[in-house]
Amino acid sequence: MDRLFNVGDKVVYPMHGAGVIESIEEKEILGERQKYYVMRMPIGNMKVMVPLNNVDIIGLREVVDEMTVDKVLKQMKEKDNHDTLNWNRRYRANMDKIKSGDIYEVAEVVCSLMLRDEEKGLSTGERKMLDNARQILVSELVLASDMNEEEALELIEGIFLKKN
Repeated sequence: MDRLFNVGDKVVYPMHGAGVIESIEEKEILGERQKYYVMRMPIGNMKVMVPLNNVDIIGLREVVDEMTVDKVLKQMKEKDNHDTLNWNRRYRANMDKIKSGDIYEVAEVVCSLMLRDEEKGLSTGERKMLDNARQILVSELVLASDMNEEEALELIEGIFLKKN
């Protein structure tokens, strides 16, 4: 375990979003004692327990800084939708991007799905994926910048209003 986070650190849990480590607790689960990060997710006010020895496998990482947020938003403003993959391949590629936990990849999924939604509409599966990816992105924007959930959502929506 090369990386150790501390109480109060803002971290991103791929596929779930950003949160703050509230405590480090030792628990016995299924007869095995382990240490866990207890994370509070600001969106949905959920608590998540992450085993310390799985941090690298899971891909837990620090929340990006404001400079990276600016780069991500710039990338989103410049994105055009040239997605020619069929539904199945596109879905798998987008799922891999979300699982990566990389904010640029998650932002790319949000962008391409929002643009596709405006052009052709989304299937139920892609709509769920868009909602999930948008929530992950918003949670990190909230913790990386001084904004609340509503402001982060408006910022993302605003990018697409300008594109039309």
